[in-house]
Amino acid sequence: MQNKSLLKPVFQQSHYPLLTALALLLLIVGCGPTKINLFVDDTEPLREFTLQGKEEGKILLLPVNGEISDSEREGYFKKGPSMLQEFVSQLRKAEKDKDIKAILLKVDSPGGTVTASDIIYNELMRYKQKTGVKIVVSMMDMATSGGYYVSLPADYIMAHPSTVTGSVGALFFHFELYGLMDKIGVGAGFYKSGKNKDMNSPLREATEEEKALLNNIINSMAGRFVSLVEKHRKLTPAALEEIKTARFFVADDALKLGLVDEIGYMDNALEHARKIAGLGKDSQLIVYRRSVYPNDNVYNTTMNDYPGGKPALVDLGPLNPAAQMRAGFYYIWPGALGH
Repeated sequence: MQNKSLLKPVFQQSHYPLLTALALLLLIVGCGPTKINLFVDDTEPLREFTLQGKEEGKILLLPVNGEISDSEREGYFKKGPSMLQEFVSQLRKAEKDKDIKAILLKVDSPGGTVTASDIIYNELMRYKQKTGVKIVVSMMDMATSGGYYVSLPADYIMAHPSTVTGSVGALFFHFELYGLMDKIGVGAGFYKSGKNKDMNSPLREATEEEKALLNNIINSMAGRFVSLVEKHRKLTPAALEEIKTARFFVADDALKLGLVDEIGYMDNALEHARKIAGLGKDSQLIVYRRSVYPNDNVYNTTMNDYPGGKPALVDLGPLNPAAQMRAGFYYIWPGALGH
């Protein structure tokens, strides 16, 4: 029997008052002389805003929020830049400002695609080599898999007391439809040039040879991840073997293994960034945004959460994030997809 609780329409009856109010507001705005910008225009250039501090020298707060992906963000009303595009845009802008002496990388991500994670890692490494700017990571809820991968270029990693991190490994994600097709009596096939051309097609079960080939690819990607952990973190052989299991760790265990340098809060990470950059206690903490936010502070993620994908036409509850994932290779903790 179909589980009706997993098939709720996106616009439920409880949403009608909100939609009605929105429609009336749009009507009022259209009739009056005052222009109200209900939705931030992603075509606007990034602007610098100071969150705190007045002294010379700047620290840039650079967020990594949500799934790490190069998929454009799609909503019901408009499209937006991908998380990767937005991150690189901010880093490019920072390159032009010689007053920036440190980056406070605020990571709250379960990871993402292998390629997008590696691009951000490479961009951060290139930025450090070009500018000499120090990087301090402040981990929030989670910095797992790709979220940890992009943290590796940091000079110092600080985890929040409740952070979950680790999950150093790779996986391949795809849907398997052949069982459903058998049940409904639908067949599909390919005319192909080689025996592996339709490898891992969702329309048929993979052969043992194909599974072995795929595992080799996954192990290769996981091996690259582990080698970068070895490069950037001084770990004991026992700790490295524990990390290779690809399990995730709470902050205390991550500290014991050497995955992070300290446990603390955002203020502690900011203080350390000022210290290693040689800045004063009232040096400026800046952020790049496309719109003004009254009473802005370091915990504002409004303009920096770019999960990508399309809005679901059917509400699948906790299954929504998985349903929006593209088939491919990921540095991601799948246990956090409903986060």
